[in-house]
Formats: sequence, C-alpha cells, structure tokens
Amino acid sequence: MGISEEIKQEKFKSEYEKAIVNIIFTNSWLNQQHVRLFKESGLTTPQYNILRILRGQHPNPATVNLLIDRMIDKSSNASRIVDRLEQKGLVKRSQCAKDRRAVDVLISDMGLQLLDEMDIKMGEWQASNINLTEQEASTLNTLLDKIRE
Repeated sequence: MGISEEIKQEKFKSEYEKAIVNIIFTNSWLNQQHVRLFKESGLTTPQYNILRILRGQHPNPATVNLLIDRMIDKSSNASRIVDRLEQKGLVKRSQCAKDRRAVDVLISDMGLQLLDEMDIKMGEWQASNINLTEQEASTLNTLLDKIRE
C-alpha cells in the first residue's frame, strides 16, 4: 500500500514532502516491527543496538563513549542501557586499563548467543517483510545516504 493510502492523504505539496513523510512513516513502521521482535527476546531497540556494537568490537571491549558515538539513537542514555544489559548478564564491565576514569564494556557469551538467535529471527523477518531485491536495497541505501550528505 502506498503512503497516500496508508495515511489517507491524496495530495502533497511536492514529491520531496511526500518522500519525507514516507521516510518518517516507514521509520515508524520499522521501529514498531523491531520493538515486537526485540520484546520477544527481552530487549529494547537501544539495548539491541549496543549489543550489536559490542559484538562488532568483540573480543575487544568498548568504552561507553565509543558506544554513544556509534549508537543509532544518539539521545539514548548508554550508561543506563549498559547497566540493564549487565543486570541481564549480556555484558560485563571493568575499569579501563588505559584510563581509570573510563569503563570498558564487553559483550558476554550469553550476549553473543542471544544475538546469534536474534540474527535468525531478523533474517526470517526480513525475508518475509522487506519486499526489495538486493539491488533495490543497495539503491535505497545510496539514496538515503545522499539525503544526509
């Protein structure tokens, strides 16, 4: 279904306005889908984001500042998210050897296992919900990057 049908708005001021509304609407739709998927595994979207960052760093630890720099949602409180992930046993914290004021965060084996399970769920979800070819997804990525230039 097109954006006009989804939000019941036939006319837009321009194709640019329509594209922006479509991006915002699609972002909301994707977020809702992710919230549902992550909730099944006891995670929030920011928690999932931090676990993915930590997996990318693994076996090296990351500082909270590095997590903040790499997070998708820059307004999230990374320290609080790390606290919750530590309580769940998904990450481990230790004092940074190079800077005693900093804290190193490392994904745990349990965190890595959870992400492996999430990868399967995400792959299944993408296969059944994202109606794009690999080439179309590549073109979309190029266009989205171009918007932010």
